[in-house]
Amino acid sequence: MTDVLKTTHPAQGRVSGDGIELAFGYWPGRGAPLVALHGLTASYVSFTGIAECLAGRRPLFALDLRGRGDSDKPAGPYGMAQHASDVAAAMRAMGLGASVIVGHSMGAFVATALAAQYPELVSGLVLLDGGYAPAISAPNSQQGLDAALALRIAQLRQAYPSREAYRQFWRTQPHFPPEDWSPWVEAFLDYEIGGEAPELRPKAAEDAVKADLIEGLQSEQIAARLRSIHVPVLMLRAPAGFVPGQPPLFPDAMIEKMREFVPAMKDQIIPGTTHYTLVMGRRGASKIADLVDDFANLCHSS
Repeated sequence: MTDVLKTTHPAQGRVSGDGIELAFGYWPGRGAPLVALHGLTASYVSFTGIAECLAGRRPLFALDLRGRGDSDKPAGPYGMAQHASDVAAAMRAMGLGASVIVGHSMGAFVATALAAQYPELVSGLVLLDGGYAPAISAPNSQQGLDAALALRIAQLRQAYPSREAYRQFWRTQPHFPPEDWSPWVEAFLDYEIGGEAPELRPKAAEDAVKADLIEGLQSEQIAARLRSIHVPVLMLRAPAGFVPGQPPLFPDAMIEKMREFVPAMKDQIIPGTTHYTLVMGRRGASKIADLVDDFANLCHSS
């Protein structure tokens, strides 16, 4: 069924961040752009499916955060506040005013930091399986999360002889079930690695990932950012964790905890998705595109 999905190439370029340059992709459309921020080791290409499903209803401007993709990879600093400063600088360089910010996973934490530090640039927040510390309801949940993150960091050190080999590696993993494998996933994987064959490696800088992990889950900072938000917030979440069958990263109890800080937050589960296919799978991308477009219309009309 993937032959009905297409992958168009966005306008690509580099834009000034906070003392560095960031790579970006821009899919054209009508009205005010959405600003999209990716997850811990991902890139702007993870939003290809959502951009395709928007089908020009509104533009989507997506950045590679510092230390990821084709953006600069300085020794530091990192952390959510620094990423927010980069995004603010890039938005101003592109002439963007108050926008709906769409953040997936770590990108949702960056989105809340942006809203706290630069409220004039944010008209609404869409948090995709992120923005609050993941639920750890039992010791085995903590172990599972730690193992998944450790595995992802280890994968950053692996070399692959070709992009096809990298794609085939991920075909053997449970993160992208056959029904969710598509040209969108392949575009993401092709962009994710760089260098020269046969030593292609993921572009995300290991030191950047580790620094953001250490800083990103500090609960006091997270709570303070959430309390400071005064724009509409929409949380969209997957019913499964990193792979099908795992408990969700954001169960109902965690959402109720978040509402202590953001009482008016709207929340919806996207059926049949995981943390990854929420954004890159057919069901997740199409549903999120519709919901985000409706949400943005509300934000810009209020």
